Amino acid sequence: MSEESKFNFSEEEEKAEALKKELSVEQSKENVKKDAQGLFTSISKFLSELLDFRDDTDRDATIQAIKGDIPFKGATAWILICSIFVASIGLNANSTAVVIGAMLISPLMGPILGIGLSIAINDIDTLKKSLINLVTMIVLSLMTAFLFFKFFPTADIMTTELFGRTKPDLRDVLIAFFGGAALIIARTKKGTIASVIFGVAIATALMPPLCTAGYGLAHNWDYFIGAMYLFTINTIFIALATFLVLKILRFPMLRYANSKKRKRIAQLASLIAILVMAPAIWTFVNFITQSGLEGDYNNFMETEVKSNHELWLQKDIPNWEEKTITLYFNGEVPDATIADLENEIKTYEKIKDYSLVIQGNKNRSIDKISDAYDRAIRDLDQKDIIITGLQNQIEGLQVNITNLNKQLESKTISNTIPFSSLSRDAKVRFIDLEYFGYSKMLETKDFINIDTVSVVRLKWNTNLTDSIQVKKEEELKSWLSKQTNQNNILILK
Repeated sequence: MSEESKFNFSEEEEKAEALKKELSVEQSKENVKKDAQGLFTSISKFLSELLDFRDDTDRDATIQAIKGDIPFKGATAWILICSIFVASIGLNANSTAVVIGAMLISPLMGPILGIGLSIAINDIDTLKKSLINLVTMIVLSLMTAFLFFKFFPTADIMTTELFGRTKPDLRDVLIAFFGGAALIIARTKKGTIASVIFGVAIATALMPPLCTAGYGLAHNWDYFIGAMYLFTINTIFIALATFLVLKILRFPMLRYANSKKRKRIAQLASLIAILVMAPAIWTFVNFITQSGLEGDYNNFMETEVKSNHELWLQKDIPNWEEKTITLYFNGEVPDATIADLENEIKTYEKIKDYSLVIQGNKNRSIDKISDAYDRAIRDLDQKDIIITGLQNQIEGLQVNITNLNKQLESKTISNTIPFSSLSRDAKVRFIDLEYFGYSKMLETKDFINIDTVSVVRLKWNTNLTDSIQVKKEEELKSWLSKQTNQNNILILK
């Protein structure tokens, strides 16, 4: 074999080997693609089985159950009144547990589900019945809550439970929508899940806004508007969720000759939902913005101002509308410190456009405070000297008083009157006297000065009346005062 033919044969082998590798790579890619398709199919099947709830739906029983909860009369009306009273008391007492109990017994959910159902299946009669019953329930609830908050003692107090129902935002929209979706899914399932229904009743909280609106009617119209707006959000989006779920489940629609009327009703419902959601979104955006501003403001104050030990902050006042932050300090604030604070605030994204207004108290500079402190110390030293001198004088007076008391005691003991002659003269002068005792006693009223008092014990003839005894005691007291030269005489029986 020539060298040329060997070279050509080698080239053919290399080409065949390359082709073989290329086919192997293509085959591998095809296998990976098939495996990926199989995995995607398996995941799709798993998710479909996990999330699909259409096969477990009882359409006839659901429609019948929802329509059965719409009527409002008799026992349902009294249940509503009682639940409104319970919720109002819970809100007034700021008790979350009592409010939750009122939400569980409230029958308000029936007409709202009826509205969503009637729009979904094009049942105009059910829609009218649901609206009439819902309006009736709202009026009765507002009247009941108004009477409670108007006339119950201390019911004018604004609690946190009440205030929390006056400023709805987008979160309330989401709670109402997903709570309503969970409720209608539970109602459409064969064997209704009662725990879900109770949970939705608590989460969507239809009762507290109505009670708060009653409080607003009685005391503050702003609270009434905010609470009714929250109730409207809950009502609209529970009904909207009901409508969408029933559409997904393809509940059969009632047929009418006038199909345009059905379309107008559906369009009107959608428009109302959008109009209600728009202010809630605006409120939520404001809430997020304000939270960001307050977060950056608090961080700035803690990091840049309060942590600076050279600054003596007195108070701070943010003005969100004018975009200013006013800081009041005790003592002068150097220009370098002011410039540093103005530069630092620009590093906080939410408040970088805010202006700092620094108010330093020049009359309270550190030097002047030090001078005032030194003067105060000198004044205290002088007062201590005066107090020490007064204490010495008081001690001297106490010694003098003690000596005088001792002299008085000795005189009292030495000037004792002979008892035998005094008692004999008393018996002669007062014949009805059966017992006579006399002594001198020392007494003090302020535990400093000592005085003497003559103590006399008497016993009269029992035949004497009380009035005569009193008269004779006065005569005896006057006689003893002359005999003993003592005016302070105490008579005991």
